[in-house]
Amino acid sequence: MRAVIQRVRRGAVSVAESAVGQIGPGLVIFLGVGKGDTEEDVSWMADKIAHLRIFEDDDGRMARSLLEVGGEALVISQFTLYGDVRKGRRPDFTAAAGAGEAETIYNRFIQRLRGHAISVQAGVFGARMLVRLENDGPVTLIVETGGLRTEDRGLRTED
Repeated sequence: MRAVIQRVRRGAVSVAESAVGQIGPGLVIFLGVGKGDTEEDVSWMADKIAHLRIFEDDDGRMARSLLEVGGEALVISQFTLYGDVRKGRRPDFTAAAGAGEAETIYNRFIQRLRGHAISVQAGVFGARMLVRLENDGPVTLIVETGGLRTEDRGLRTED
């Protein structure tokens, strides 16, 4: 899985000029699902983003998480995060999961994030969307699960 996360003052998404989600201070999360992504990837990604310390404390240091500030999340499906542009002039999307698999993983990610008691809004999977956001900082990070070993994810391994 790949996510581009942006710390925002506000964010909104609409489909066919109808608002489908909006948030105040928090994170806009553009989420891409790759072939072979698993429930383990979903758990790791949602937990990582919920606890990522990228909000400022009273001293102006990035030391508080989305959970600590009571922020909201706006999750947008974005298969183009798996676009490979190394060859030619047209992106190759073969590393992206198929629509059915990707939608299942996307919905599980949203559920897992909500499981942290985070208010989550979402776009419409597979739809052409208009996303508006006001990046705060600006703070933009890329978070990936692909290629991580189990011990890199902070998960226990059985001997």
